[in-house]
Amino acid sequence: MKIALYARYIEETLRQQFSQLVDILQRNGVETEEVTDTIPDSHFDFLFSVGGDGTLLSSVHLIGDRGIPVLGINFGHLGFLTTAGRYDIDRLVHDLLAGHYTVEPRTLLHVVANHDNQQLETFALNEVSLHRLLDGTLLSTDLFVDDDFVATYAGDGLIVATPTGSTAYSLSCGGPILTPNSSCFVITPNGAHNLTLRPIIVPDSAVLRLVTHLQQSSFNLGTDSRRQQFSCGTEIVLTRERFTVQLVRLHNQSFFTAIHQKLGWNF
Repeated sequence: MKIALYARYIEETLRQQFSQLVDILQRNGVETEEVTDTIPDSHFDFLFSVGGDGTLLSSVHLIGDRGIPVLGINFGHLGFLTTAGRYDIDRLVHDLLAGHYTVEPRTLLHVVANHDNQQLETFALNEVSLHRLLDGTLLSTDLFVDDDFVATYAGDGLIVATPTGSTAYSLSCGGPILTPNSSCFVITPNGAHNLTLRPIIVPDSAVLRLVTHLQQSSFNLGTDSRRQQFSCGTEIVLTRERFTVQLVRLHNQSFFTAIHQKLGWNF
């Protein structure tokens, strides 16, 4: 077995746990290789993302469509996407080598943005977000679903989240929690000027088109943790990505155990 280890940054206080992870893997006959901004052409059975959810999102963009299963080890805090904590390393390695895990395919958003000389084509695991740049002004965004006009959202911005991302930015703005295997996207307004505009769920087979206009000259377009500034008038087309991301979950875990632990539903 060969495992790639990816970490954006490991604090000195956590270096011991990281070294322990490498040592346990190698003592069990696992070949390891630390990767940074690229993944070599050599074959990996898994990629371990060591950090928090932000690190895992970066690792997903690093892998792209390679299909390498990703296992997140939480050296951070909340960690909805991660599989194990830094104190669970022995159990994690034992379960992985024993085959006590499942691999869950997670839907991605394919993102195309165009305006004059500005272009972007990428994907997102959690969400695509639009956010105003200036205080005291509104960002207006027209939403079309399969060419049907839905509404003009005026406010701080707009979020389109996958089921995986429904527990992230969208949730903090009042969006619903979706189970990971839900075949849909959720559109959540952020600070809507019109309070009758509520989150809406659409099938992930739909083509979503967002057009920004008026009241601001530019806005921030976020794809997961990445940000890029675009001029108003930009058209953004969102569809289900042709490939999925494979996330590893141990057999004693489920989406709802993560919800219990992270949101305190154990009372």
